[in-house]
Amino acid sequence: MYDSILVATDGSDAATAATRHAIELARRFEVPLYGIAVLESRTEYDNAIVDPEEATRRRREQAESTLAEFETAAEAAGLDVETEIRSGVPHEEILAYADDRGADAIVVGSRGSSSFKRALLGSTVDAVVRLAKRPVLVVDDADSGDETGQNGI
Repeated sequence: MYDSILVATDGSDAATAATRHAIELARRFEVPLYGIAVLESRTEYDNAIVDPEEATRRRREQAESTLAEFETAAEAAGLDVETEIRSGVPHEEILAYADDRGADAIVVGSRGSSSFKRALLGSTVDAVVRLAKRPVLVVDDADSGDETGQNGI
């Protein structure tokens, strides 16, 4: 059914649940798994309190940590996994990476780590679902099984 699967993660509970689903799908179909984290390029800092370079460094460190946890879990499941961090508009980078890798399906969490967590679908997820030329599985954070709020996989 699928020859490869891509999961997008930002470390949120919904994204962590999505990584679990993607790992299980890739394991069942015995296919390669790709993971992406996108550093939002549209974020603007308009005050002297936040150093943009420090904020970018912290976001990159979080993305690296999130992808490292994902890689560890995928490898423990016996999967071939490749990850990448990109900067840009998240839905555009997710779709471009899916094209680059020829992923047959995309798995995303229902809400990301933005301040608008209560939206039905996050703007990134909405755009991925509307614009993808491949199946998209949207996983709710209620499926994460992690009531502590921790982002571990």
